[in-house]
Amino acid sequence: MRKIFEFIDSCEDLAVELQTELTKRPALSPSVGGEGELDKCLFLEDWLRKHGIDNLERYDAPDPNAKGGVRPNLIASVAGKKAAPCFWIMSHLDVVPAGEAALWNTDPWTAVKKDGRIAGRGVEDDQQGIVSSILAALAFVKLKIQPEYTIKLLFIADEECGSAFGIDWLLKNKRSLFKDGDLVLVPDGGDPAGETIEIAEKTLIWLKAHTKGSQAHAAHPEHGRNACLAGADLILRLRKGLMEKFSARDNLFEPDYSTVEPTKKEANVPNINTIPGDDVFYVDIRALPCYTKREIFDEAERIKHGVEREYGVEIELSIVEGHESQSTSADSPIVKMLSAACKQVLGVKTRLVGIGGNTVGAFLRDEGIDTVVWSTVDCSLHQPNEYCIIKNILSDAKVMAHIAAQK
Repeated sequence: MRKIFEFIDSCEDLAVELQTELTKRPALSPSVGGEGELDKCLFLEDWLRKHGIDNLERYDAPDPNAKGGVRPNLIASVAGKKAAPCFWIMSHLDVVPAGEAALWNTDPWTAVKKDGRIAGRGVEDDQQGIVSSILAALAFVKLKIQPEYTIKLLFIADEECGSAFGIDWLLKNKRSLFKDGDLVLVPDGGDPAGETIEIAEKTLIWLKAHTKGSQAHAAHPEHGRNACLAGADLILRLRKGLMEKFSARDNLFEPDYSTVEPTKKEANVPNINTIPGDDVFYVDIRALPCYTKREIFDEAERIKHGVEREYGVEIELSIVEGHESQSTSADSPIVKMLSAACKQVLGVKTRLVGIGGNTVGAFLRDEGIDTVVWSTVDCSLHQPNEYCIIKNILSDAKVMAHIAAQK
């Protein structure tokens, strides 16, 4: 391990070089106006081969809206002493748009190194994970040291926009790639000290409420049925009713309760003095995993009937997106191995957490594959002037290498 760590420490310039090249190739989903991940993936394939990691497989999800008609998913393997289980490190190729240019101090698509940091869109989310995993694998290759576990670096598409062309597509079309007992680390979330290991996610429901009344002049509300008013009342009833009924607490999560938050609202009438007969809003629900989508939706349906009766409107509820996932056991091998590696490499005592967001790890957990989400990050992801800390790239690589070498 001393030789491996020394090699990783010598790779700072290499890490900056790789971050620079990845950043200049925006991998934006076609759904947000981009061309997809093909250019970035082709560069990465070529770079890996030139540096001695040449056991590569590519699995392209068809997407006619993307460059080349595909969304690429790339696997790089380094053979270990044990054929199974494999140690997977899964990071994503795609990034989010830069957002408002005026908020950036530098060009978001040009990586800038300064004061031990690299700034640029995607450098932390998720290029830090990409680079750390590559350095960990490269250490074994360059030093001609065989890891205990076969290392599988998985660079996936479409994480930022739902994973339909990424891990979800792989599990539906190439399920045999993953074996029971495999160890999976997703370096796409964490904290500045590397102390938190995410093993669970809340149940996600994006609820759409479409209220249908009848339009009228605002001076004569008695001639209409105000869809906006009914919708506003429904918002309050949903938030109060759902949070009261599904009121369990779980200190694995922060916050430790289920959340119900109204978010997006669609435009209705264009002028102020007309009562709208049609109104649409959305609610973001993050429920503790002890509750199912079905029981939450059924309760929302019960609540909406009371609003319909009171205001004489019709309300259609639908789930725009919903996901409930299994949790990784606190006693699973990957949790214990990661915890031991963090203690040895970083000198930190880890703690287990759940999150309200959703990660690609949930897809693998649903297949019964133990998966953890971990990295050492300042959490600048999706922000203007996104940055990563160079020493975090190197220390995370050491943690990954430590896991691969554990007997």
